[in-house]
Amino acid sequence: MQTLIPFAFRDLLPKEIWDALTEISHFFRDICSSKLNVDHIERLEKNIIETIYKLEMIFPPSFFDSMEHLPVNLPFEVLVQS
Repeated sequence: MQTLIPFAFRDLLPKEIWDALTEISHFFRDICSSKLNVDHIERLEKNIIETIYKLEMIFPPSFFDSMEHLPVNLPFEVLVQS
């Protein structure tokens, strides 16, 4: 799904929606990769906040639940585990 979403929806969605979905899919691709460095994780930690904000601007509030903030905590967890 991390590589399929950007290609599958490129021509179907408006650019701002496609950009937000692509950013979240790249975030999960990067956070799940086997090689990570601290600088990259810190960049992910900063960028995911903006990505979540973009998603909140696109989708209605009922789309989100308490799990929407899980990606914000994932980079911190990666740093703690390494």
